[in-house]
Amino acid sequence: MGEIINYVKDSFEELKGHVTWTPLMELQKMTVVVFVFSVIFALIIWLADTFLSEVFEIYFDLLK
Repeated sequence: MGEIINYVKDSFEELKGHVTWTPLMELQKMTVVVFVFSVIFALIIWLADTFLSEVFEIYFDLLK
């Protein structure tokens, strides 16, 4: 049990003293970049899915 407590204490000490945190302004900018990229990527996937759905629908209609 003592090993677990020491591990948790050491982890918090590492977070306080040795980890460099990203400045808030940079973090906000990067968050916006990730959000915009995610929206663009989702739109591309949606367009590809819509297009391929139509293509497969036409293909399977031709097989009938």
